[in-house]
Amino acid sequence: MIEFPKLGLEFEISRETSIKIFGQPVYWYGVLIAAAFMIAILIALRECERFGINQDTIIDLILFEVPAAIIGARLYYVIFSWDEFKDDIWSVFNTRRGGLAIYGGIIAALVVAWLFARWKKIQVWKLMDFGVVYIPLGQAIGRWGNFINQEAFGTNTNLPWGMTGDEIREQLVRMKASGMSVNPDLPVHPTFLYESLWNIGVFLILHWYRKRKKADGEVVCLYMILYGLGRSWIEGLRTDSLMLGNIRVSQLLAIVFFIAFSILFYVRRKKTLELEEESTVTYTSEFGNILKMMREDEMKEAVAFPEKEELSEETSTSGENEAAGEKETTDMEVHEDTLTETDYKRDDSDTADEAAEAGENDSLGDAR
Repeated sequence: MIEFPKLGLEFEISRETSIKIFGQPVYWYGVLIAAAFMIAILIALRECERFGINQDTIIDLILFEVPAAIIGARLYYVIFSWDEFKDDIWSVFNTRRGGLAIYGGIIAALVVAWLFARWKKIQVWKLMDFGVVYIPLGQAIGRWGNFINQEAFGTNTNLPWGMTGDEIREQLVRMKASGMSVNPDLPVHPTFLYESLWNIGVFLILHWYRKRKKADGEVVCLYMILYGLGRSWIEGLRTDSLMLGNIRVSQLLAIVFFIAFSILFYVRRKKTLELEEESTVTYTSEFGNILKMMREDEMKEAVAFPEKEELSEETSTSGENEAAGEKETTDMEVHEDTLTETDYKRDDSDTADEAAEAGENDSLGDAR
């Protein structure tokens, strides 16, 4: 029985499903982990072509990533919980008893992705920037296995969403007996829920940012920054942290990753901006050199062939003189034509006057 007392919610959930394989029950934790892998893989296969990555490449990568992530998560847990396994070494391989740590899976997955990219001669950061987006989505789904198992919970709380359950109370009793300051009768922080919601937010941010990144590797850095930021405070609430002395291992690792990848993000962004500035300066410089060379060629031609300019000026001057002469000739011809027409009119007038006088004389002669 799992309860949220102040919300009035109760859930009767068994760890085991109704499915059995070779007589062995299938646990909901395993089903949710498998579902997380499958959903992340299907979305990745659907979107990979838009980022220039073949589906065959993703499938090949998955064949290495899935077992590597499980092995890495198990090894991380075993290393920091060695007291549980030192008397029975074969129990290390019995994952049905639980014991997977997500940071071990993340580290293993990133290392395998790097090796795979080098092997396939693919841009390492490009491949990792694409694939890392789906890790927080898988984490968000897988965390609900902790809810069903009533594990990975936090310290006591009076918040409205505080949870409790039969197995949670039993674990709190053992913790109190070992000296931890806990109260089995009070609800606890549902840290599985905190991390699940946080990871959904990280997934959405990475999915949005992936198309807007300025440099390869920024998405990987942003994941490690955001997840490290969330995990560092959530881990501080948990009661089942893996410890190294008095240090919470995952909390320390989260802080280290947050700082380291923040620096790497800044360095890669700065380097990219510097390369862009250099390319811009180079382009401008080359263009300026071309213009300078063109001007120098023009000056050399002007010095080497000054006769061309003088000839051009003489030709231009003679052309203008010829045009002026032609214009004067045309004006003279028009003037001569005008004078000729005037003379013709004057001659015609004189002839008419002479004829009139002759007529008058004839008239006078007839009268005598």
